[in-house]
Amino acid sequence: MSELTREQIEEAIKGFVEPHLEQDLVEAKAIKDVAIDGDKVKVSVELGFPVDGYKDELIAAVKEKVESVSGVSSAEVDLEWKIGAHSVQKSLKPIDNVKNIIAVASGKGGVGKSTTAVNLALALTAEGAKVGLLDADIYGPSQPRMLGISGQPESKDGKTLEPMENYGLQAMSIGFLVDEETPMIWRGPMVTQALEQLLNDTNWDSLDYLVIDLPPGTGDTQLTLAQKVPVSGAVIVTTPQDIALLDARKGFKMFEKVEVPVLGIVENMSIHICSECNHEEHIFGEGGGSRMAEQYGVDFLGALPLDIRIREETDGGKPTVVAEPDHRISQIYREIARKTTAKLSQQAKSYASKFPSIVIQNN
Repeated sequence: MSELTREQIEEAIKGFVEPHLEQDLVEAKAIKDVAIDGDKVKVSVELGFPVDGYKDELIAAVKEKVESVSGVSSAEVDLEWKIGAHSVQKSLKPIDNVKNIIAVASGKGGVGKSTTAVNLALALTAEGAKVGLLDADIYGPSQPRMLGISGQPESKDGKTLEPMENYGLQAMSIGFLVDEETPMIWRGPMVTQALEQLLNDTNWDSLDYLVIDLPPGTGDTQLTLAQKVPVSGAVIVTTPQDIALLDARKGFKMFEKVEVPVLGIVENMSIHICSECNHEEHIFGEGGGSRMAEQYGVDFLGALPLDIRIREETDGGKPTVVAEPDHRISQIYREIARKTTAKLSQQAKSYASKFPSIVIQNN
């Protein structure tokens, strides 16, 4: 009997295409080690994104491929993930304690962007990442209510703020600093300054991902984000409706102009299922998000139904991902979270934190 080789094992693993990366694990450079001991094989897999809700499935798929190799009696698969920092706009440096910033944007209001942002952040937490959420909507902050957080953030040194926390998620919003019913009657420069302060003056605690919930449109706040905030990637939220897609395209073009990669498109309210009779209806049209993703050559991350529980749970301060973790809707959010960060993991890494700062002193 001929001895087993690493090449044989890797060739077998190539038969499994990892659905989030859309490539096999050998091509994705995720196979860290193959140890062969007679007819027993141990494979070490390291991913660049969190997969807590999917790890058993992934391990089983790799194990099956390895055990299909002639001469292998048993296979053991070790799986872990290591989330790295990824590159940002050329002129900017990453923020301390934040590896990656993901902006969630929409061209138009009312498409459920904030709901998507909070559930995406909670889904990433559930998948095993350390996550923060920054509510960048200064005029209409909604995250305090959606996360069920009240009260004001502490400041231990009088200069910086401690993030508020709930459901294992770190959060910051102008809504924590002003009364819920107080209108923000501010001009553009004040808004952009407030956004920069909320981002830079919060003591984020070693985050893998900071999700930024952007206000709708392509105005001052979005421009500040593009020019002054080191963003690793953006997610565009739309509905299938033509008018929403029209505005979502503007958002896409804006990120393209400022060199922020779009990680993909989420279609919200894609189908309505009647709670009485289970009749399915495409109220806002059909397939618009996936057509847009195809047109621009980006990933279609997923489609969410128009479902009363999403609205009720988020309004009640306990979004679906934490209110009903096993529900189909929560599973869709978690799948979107994995796809988003898998896409991000394939981008160039940032080594800014590895380089020392060079200070020139005149002695």
